[in-house]
Amino acid sequence: MLRFGDHETIRQVARQLHRSASTISRELRRGLWFASNGNESYRPCHPGRLKTGAWTAGPFYSALTARRKAEARSRRPRKPGRMMDARLHAWVADALTRGWTPELIEGRLKPEHPADPSMRIGHECLHQWIHQGHADGEDRRRHPPRAKRHRTRRAGRRAGRVTIPMRVPLALRPRVVDHRGSFGHYESDTVIASAPSRRCVGARVERKTRKPFARLIESKSAPATARAEYAIHSRIPAAARIDRTGDNGSESALHRLVDEALGMLTYYADPYSPWQRASNGNRNGMIRRYLPEHASLKNLTQTELDDIVTGINDTPMKLLDYHTPNEAWQEEISKLGLSSNQTSQQAKRCTYK
Repeated sequence: MLRFGDHETIRQVARQLHRSASTISRELRRGLWFASNGNESYRPCHPGRLKTGAWTAGPFYSALTARRKAEARSRRPRKPGRMMDARLHAWVADALTRGWTPELIEGRLKPEHPADPSMRIGHECLHQWIHQGHADGEDRRRHPPRAKRHRTRRAGRRAGRVTIPMRVPLALRPRVVDHRGSFGHYESDTVIASAPSRRCVGARVERKTRKPFARLIESKSAPATARAEYAIHSRIPAAARIDRTGDNGSESALHRLVDEALGMLTYYADPYSPWQRASNGNRNGMIRRYLPEHASLKNLTQTELDDIVTGINDTPMKLLDYHTPNEAWQEEISKLGLSSNQTSQQAKRCTYK
């Protein structure tokens, strides 16, 4: 959206994003920021006068504000607009009282009112109207057949899905990273233990050298994962940590804190696309040799996990011309002008909390 600052029109931006111009226009209207007393953009002593600054000169588009508004709209239940029609409302309510299913109501409306397009409604729209509590305050969930009464519970689980703020899709990652010719790009994943243990392993892999890193995490929560992420990447020289690619789990919801602290970028793979983080899957398979899925991590220590990772990093790989990940890593570090002593000294200064 910053292209509007270059005086590009809505249609020009729409063509570049492969979207309809009306879609871009609606997004701009929804995400525009206006100066007001509510956001403290006026002077306290002169309520009608703006504070000085280019950002108060007029409305502007804020991607963060637009994202927050979109999330708020998605959580707010909406009443189906067609049910605002009094005649349709009365007809549907009477049919539900007689025990008709939403599918029967949808199919019967057309033959009974062939010339009246306002007397139309889809069965999915009716299901939402019934189960979201819009039916005149009356619990009409008892009217559909027994097999159709359980939608409320399923919808509740879906509504609780956690979204990742400021998520950047993998499609925006530079293409040069795809060929593994550039150093300093990582893949992230979490190795889960068997119940009832809540502990897990945060696994990170450098894409070019295939060198894995791992940290014990007390729980699969966003704060614990963020601390483990920082502990891993803060031990790596800044020139050797550029970005990381993760999955869409809720444990990475605080990725912005780690990115800002370490100067990194985070990209997210497409859902159900493990091949986009193939190195992570391969290295996790090596870790699973020592920590099978049925094994508990309750008594595992960080020292023991470090020994496992060291053994993996000292194992030659055919795709590395039978060099080890540690050897490939040291070669890339030397190209950056950093010695192994400098790397180890930086690791000692960064302690795991």
